Parts: sequence; structure tokens; C-alpha cells
Amino acid sequence: MQHLAAFVKQPTGNNPATYSLCTMRAMPIRVFTGTGGLKQLVASIRKNWIHYLQEALGLAIFMASACFFSAMLESRHSSWHQAITNGLLRNFIIAVLMGATALFIFYSPFTSPSGSHINPAVTLSFLRLGKICHWDAFFYILFQFAGGTAAVYIMQLFLGDALTAPPVNSAVTLPGKAGIWPAFFMEFTIAFVTMNMVLFTAGNERLKKYTRVIAAVLVCVYVLAAGPVSGFGMNPARSFASALPAHTWTAAWIYLIVPVAGMLCATEFFLWVTHLRTKKRISNETLI
Repeated sequence: MQHLAAFVKQPTGNNPATYSLCTMRAMPIRVFTGTGGLKQLVASIRKNWIHYLQEALGLAIFMASACFFSAMLESRHSSWHQAITNGLLRNFIIAVLMGATALFIFYSPFTSPSGSHINPAVTLSFLRLGKICHWDAFFYILFQFAGGTAAVYIMQLFLGDALTAPPVNSAVTLPGKAGIWPAFFMEFTIAFVTMNMVLFTAGNERLKKYTRVIAAVLVCVYVLAAGPVSGFGMNPARSFASALPAHTWTAAWIYLIVPVAGMLCATEFFLWVTHLRTKKRISNETLI
């Protein structure tokens, strides 16, 4: 068997597609064995199992935070809820806390080495870009679903009715009062915007160091702006993690499919822009 080696994509030229990505980045964890099938599967597990666990832990932390702060601030029986009577203020506090949680996940040494995808749509986008192999993508997604769902079940045990009873309902993502189609368009939009931000800033020498911070700020903004419209899913594993324990599957197709479609469309847009830039650069060099 060929010696196992991690695949590292080095920056070359000015093509943004060739730079290592910052947050939600594709990690240099691809494994080559010289064969496919079962041997490649085993090699991927042996080489990268720690990254799979980091993905599970990352989404588990996010879901534990979402469950805890939603229960404390929105459960009618919570002292926090009774102390903060203004609904807009409570929502703002949740937004800031979730943004801080995302920032912690992106920078923590316990979760960041995997790239902190914590989202199947992100992982599939990097698979499309060829920055992660199919087995690693499979296990990333599997562990994202497992970690997030396990966290919600555990938080249900600790918080009880404060989390499971209305209006919190295990932090499940549901369309707002406007209905299904506004939720559909909101989920697509935030997914498209987020992936474009990640790809274009991470490919920019000046901006790539801010990608994680911008991503956390977007989480905060989405809680405020998208929450009332779609419940702010943008992550199939996050939505599934609440829906299964809550036994609530209202408009589940939106939260399981639309974020993937939005981020893959953003990836195709990024590749198209990159292609145009490359053609322009080659054309200019030819003229010179």
C-alpha cells in the first residue's frame, strides 16, 4: 500500500481558488492509499478520525448553546424571561450569545483544527471544490448530524420542560408568520450569502484573517433578521438536531435541502467568477 500522506493545497499565483480557506475551511486531511473502496475508507478513518470528532463537538456546542439560551430567555417559567420582558431585547441577547458561540467554535483548539464546517452544506461545497475527499465529507456530515442531535437530547434531560415545551420546542426551526415561501427564500439567501463570504474573503490576502469574525457577525445578524422569517436554520444538521427530539418536521424539506442548494449555488458562482478572473489575467498577460 502506498504510504499515507495528507494532501496540502499550496497557494499559487493570484487565483483565489488556490488559497487555503480560513474558517469553515477545507483542511489538508485528504488521504491517498493508492486504492479505492474499503481501503480508502479505513485509511480516512485512521488518519482523520479526530477531525470527525471535532466536527461533532463543534455542532454539539452550538446546539447546546442554542438550547440553553433559548430556554433561559424564552421559556415563560424562566427567571431570565421574567426579568427581561422586552422580546426584542431578548432576541438581541440571544443573537449576541450565538454569535459569540460561533466565534468560540471557529477559534477553539478543540474544534477549529477540523476547519469548523459544522454544516453539511459547507462540507458539500468544499467537496465540490475538490478540497476534501468523498469519504472525509461523508464522515464530516455523519458526525455533524450525530453531534448536534446528541447535544439536544442531553439538553432536554437537563432543562426539561423549559426546553421542550412551547414556545421553545427544543429550539426547532420553523417558518415564521409570513409562511413557507418567505422562509424558503430567506434560507436560500442566507446560505448563498454566507458561502460567498467565506469563499471570497478566504481567497483574499487582506480579508482572509477576518473570515471567522465576519462569519460570527453574520450568525448574530441572521438570528435577528432571519429568525422571525425562517427560524434561521441554514444548516441541515442543526435543523435535524432539533426536529428529531422535538418530533416536529414542519416544512422540514426547506431546512434539509435549501441550505445545501444555496451554498452549492454560491460555490458555482465563485467558480464562475474565478474562471472569468483567470481568463482576464491570461488575456492581459498575452497582450503584454
